[in-house]
Amino acid sequence: MRVLILGGYGLIGLAVSKRLISDGHQIVGLGRSASKGLAFLPGAEWLQANIAQLLTPQQWQPFLDNVDVVVNASGALQNGLMDNIDAVQRDSIKALIKASERAGVKKFIQISAPGVHEDADTRFYRTKAAADHALKSSSLCWTIFRPGLVIAPHAYGGTSVVRMLAAFPIVQPIIMAKTPVQTVAIDDVANAASLAVKNELGGQEFDLVEAGSQSFRELVLGFRAWLGYSKPKMSIELPQWVGHATAKIADIAGWLGWRPAMRTTAITVLAKGIIGDPLAWENVTGKPLSSFAQTLEQLPSTGQERIYARAMLVFPIAVLTLVGFWVVSGLIGFVQHENAVAILSGKLPDYFANLFVRIGSIADIGVGALLLFRPTIRLGCFASIALSAAYVLASTIVTPDLWADPLGPMVKVFPAIVLSLVVAALAEDR
Repeated sequence: MRVLILGGYGLIGLAVSKRLISDGHQIVGLGRSASKGLAFLPGAEWLQANIAQLLTPQQWQPFLDNVDVVVNASGALQNGLMDNIDAVQRDSIKALIKASERAGVKKFIQISAPGVHEDADTRFYRTKAAADHALKSSSLCWTIFRPGLVIAPHAYGGTSVVRMLAAFPIVQPIIMAKTPVQTVAIDDVANAASLAVKNELGGQEFDLVEAGSQSFRELVLGFRAWLGYSKPKMSIELPQWVGHATAKIADIAGWLGWRPAMRTTAITVLAKGIIGDPLAWENVTGKPLSSFAQTLEQLPSTGQERIYARAMLVFPIAVLTLVGFWVVSGLIGFVQHENAVAILSGKLPDYFANLFVRIGSIADIGVGALLLFRPTIRLGCFASIALSAAYVLASTIVTPDLWADPLGPMVKVFPAIVLSLVVAALAEDR
């Protein structure tokens, strides 16, 4: 069958796409970047679109030509510079459901979340619930899956945060330690989608969660042991307000184009627990899904997993250090303008010395701004390197005596260049 998968190269979408290809189906992936999808999965056909802009059945119609099955694995945590959650999770999906009815789509598989309902206290849950309700009210043959915390070989979203927390050296900070969490292996989600495409599971909804559960503390410590880190010397249970304060900062980052997992929505959901009812799915398959321990046993734990966990732990610090370095440098240039010009006195005409310092200060702040916004961070890194190199070259020509300065202002430029290279390498976009 020809299957259209929304969010085709996302955490769940990519796994489902690979499984359905192995089943012999023809996959059409839909994402914001067709070239990125082709790089992830060359065996699929890729279409490019921003789902948030497909808000009418007519706009969806061209994507449904000869499509037998639709799998919606798209989603967003909450509103931000790059995301409109109402459009992505509710309005666009409602339009897609109507378009699918008109196009004669045979099956529609919706990836939702455990515990969603239209009166929930997060927009994430409310918009998912609204799409679920629209699908159940349609004439389509539908199946709704609600996975718990999805664990996959590659880290993303919630599991990325868990790995970061587990990577803390010596001590183990933890929030909401007693919150219950049920997990699900990514392969189990892909297998469920495969079964829904093959068999008649229409008109049913399933929580895809393990039979048991563990506390958030047990989850983090389990990942810590899986990563191969030593047991913490001590565990520090942080008060809940620390989590909420961190989430507020992460919310601001969301409006700068970043997608941190621990935003207000995630904290609110985590506070109530990530739990579902596994019985409906067990009744269909005759066996429970993999437990948390079984899932970790099936995953590789190598040096790259440990490097990723530690790298993501320090990545925000590295970004903020670079931003602060350039912004503060520019502000100092404005505040200490006369002193900066005095260094160039006698080596450049006064007009050019003033102009050089002014342009340099503006350029410094501009680089800091580029680094602060997620869509422009790599450009900011390369601008950081280029501007640093320009300063070194210009200073060598105009003020070569700075190389002998006992405080080493010229030498200190090179760590900033290296840090820019590191941030550029780690700034991987989904």
